[in-house]
Amino acid sequence: MTVPTRLSGALLCAVFIFAPTVAAQPLSEPLSEPLSEPSYGPELEGFEYPYPIQRFAFTSQGVKLQMAYMDVKPAKPNGRTVVLMHGKNFCGATWEGTIRELSGAGYRVVAPDQVGFCKSTKPAHYQYSFQQLAQNTHALLASIGVKNAIVMGHSTGGMLAVRYGLMYPQQSEQLVLVNPIGLEDWKAVGVPSLGVDKWYERELQTTAERIRNYEKSTYYVNTWKPEYEPWVQMLAGMYRGPGKQIVAWNSALLYDMIYTQPVVYEFPRLTMPVLLLIGLKDTTAIGKDAAPAEIRPTLGNYPELAKQTARSIPKATLVSFPDMGHAPQMQDPARFHRELLKGLVR
Repeated sequence: MTVPTRLSGALLCAVFIFAPTVAAQPLSEPLSEPLSEPSYGPELEGFEYPYPIQRFAFTSQGVKLQMAYMDVKPAKPNGRTVVLMHGKNFCGATWEGTIRELSGAGYRVVAPDQVGFCKSTKPAHYQYSFQQLAQNTHALLASIGVKNAIVMGHSTGGMLAVRYGLMYPQQSEQLVLVNPIGLEDWKAVGVPSLGVDKWYERELQTTAERIRNYEKSTYYVNTWKPEYEPWVQMLAGMYRGPGKQIVAWNSALLYDMIYTQPVVYEFPRLTMPVLLLIGLKDTTAIGKDAAPAEIRPTLGNYPELAKQTARSIPKATLVSFPDMGHAPQMQDPARFHRELLKGLVR
């Protein structure tokens, strides 16, 4: 099979999460003709990133690992760095539009792929925790001379950004949380545990159609644009490739990490300024379809969750987008980036 590379840099940032527990929904309108179906390697071999990839080699839990990352230096630096943390099943590449905007405003931008994701190592055995991923990221930043940074995370990356801020408060100038998940403890409110084996079974069923249908309804408020499609194929391509099993296995471990390691109870401990950028049409909740029918409508209520989160974080600023879903940076990039740049601490 011929493996097409990523479409041109004209595509704006698209960060999305696919929750494989949600059944595909029929589309109310036909989508544009999809791309040819690519097949990528287990470390996303064959998929082109918008900026040069570097690799940080290190040993963790007795295993030799590498983290792929982009380190984009601006033409006119303002002396500050933003670290971008991607969401579940997404990649550093999906920050393309945000990297361009931040770099154009003078920020150095570091966008890693976490272990278990995209172009980074997918180990056969690894005890995933947000603490471990934060430590890995901190070691990467130290290796390239970044001491202090604005830490920006989307979705699951928002949970990781919170953990990073709690572990390294003196080195976190500000947190920016874009539609973070983990604003509620799903286990505590009644979502049952699926366990790693069940997650693995579900992940093996991942297809482009399921990803596309879920994103259309949850992330883009039942709309679709052709520029969203390459990111669907980026993820689906790994599940068509020769490393499908190891990709699915690491994804299952990561879902279990998300479910079992809530950060919501520690929001009051954050000491740095926190900018919340939240599309209120979002309904994301891990394992929602496995929850009892009576509680499903209460999960992922972002209008309420956004207000609760802003109240619980001492130095929070909430900017909401009432007409947007889980990926406001895609639905209206110009409006989103305008609010982002306006909200960064000086």
